[in-house]
Amino acid sequence: MTVPEESLEIVNEEGDVIGILPRSEIHGNPALIHRVVHVLVFNKKGEVLLQKRAMDKDVAPGKWDTSVGGHVNPGEKLLEAVNREMKEELGITICEPEFLYTYIHSNPYESELVHTYSCIYGKEVSFNRDEIDEVRFWSFEEIEKNIGKGIFSDNFEDEIRYYIRTARKGK
Repeated sequence: MTVPEESLEIVNEEGDVIGILPRSEIHGNPALIHRVVHVLVFNKKGEVLLQKRAMDKDVAPGKWDTSVGGHVNPGEKLLEAVNREMKEELGITICEPEFLYTYIHSNPYESELVHTYSCIYGKEVSFNRDEIDEVRFWSFEEIEKNIGKGIFSDNFEDEIRYYIRTARKGK
């Protein structure tokens, strides 16, 4: 039995849906923007949980990445996508996600309209071993020392720079 290919909404820079295409037509074409959600999961010490992506992922294999990240399904509300992705990737079902900001991440492979949320979670996570090789909490000092060294996904490096410039300033 063949699993049908994931379809994603194409959006403009404001997030208005302008079409739906298969993932394979969107990935590889940075002119087409699609919606994703990210969640920065913090512990009570202010450290952020990162996931090391599995080596068989098509985007950033083996790189440390945002706590949670995933596509928004056609017709899905952002909070529904956040809760679904937290459960699928880290087994988190009890967390109050707080909206932080939206930005566009673009590289030669894809363009994403990223909607970032945060939450504080102090329990063990049960991560999806098909998608993730490892998880651990990182201090901001440790993250800042390793930016640009090739261990993080380019998406995470954009994300954390944006977070430090905007959301973290007031903390």
